[in-house]
Parts: sequence; structure tokens; C-alpha cells
Amino acid sequence: MGLLATIPSVFPKHLFWDQDYSQLDAERDRDIIIPRALFFTDNRSFSDDIAKLEKFYRPQQIVQELRNTKELISNEVCAMVAERYSVPLFRRFSTK
Repeated sequence: MGLLATIPSVFPKHLFWDQDYSQLDAERDRDIIIPRALFFTDNRSFSDDIAKLEKFYRPQQIVQELRNTKELISNEVCAMVAERYSVPLFRRFSTK
């Protein structure tokens, strides 16, 4: 998808504070990249943040990684992703 784009050219370094930023590979490291790209997103930045991911990944890949991640992705972010891609609502955390 993002043949000319690289992870360092699209995403800010602070999202990958514990990784060798220059060595991130879009396909190999998608389980890290996808949740981290949305970790700090909110209603104002979501459109821009998700568009960056869409340079590299298909909607199904984004949803799959968010459903399976151990990162602390908020239920609000999951709801925005579900709405964008017209998939059933999913949550990372139970709401009692």
C-alpha cells in the first residue's frame, strides 16, 4: 500500500519510544505500529491519524490488530474505528 512511504516518514518518533524507530517494518511490525499510531488519538486527530495508517494497511488489518493488541487502546478509539469501517462495535475494556 505505502510503497514510497516509510514508518519514520509518516509517524512521529515518540510513538515508538521503546523501539528502534529506523528499523520498523510496516508488514513485520504492524502489531506494534497500528495500535501505537492510534494510542494518543482523539476526536480531533482521528481522521489524520487513521489516514496515516491507511497508507500502509487495509481496514481489515487495522481492525484485526486493534482487536488483538495488548496496548491500552481506549474503547473510544475502537468505536471510531468501527464506525469508520462499518464493522460491529468492539471494545478493548469491559464497561460495567
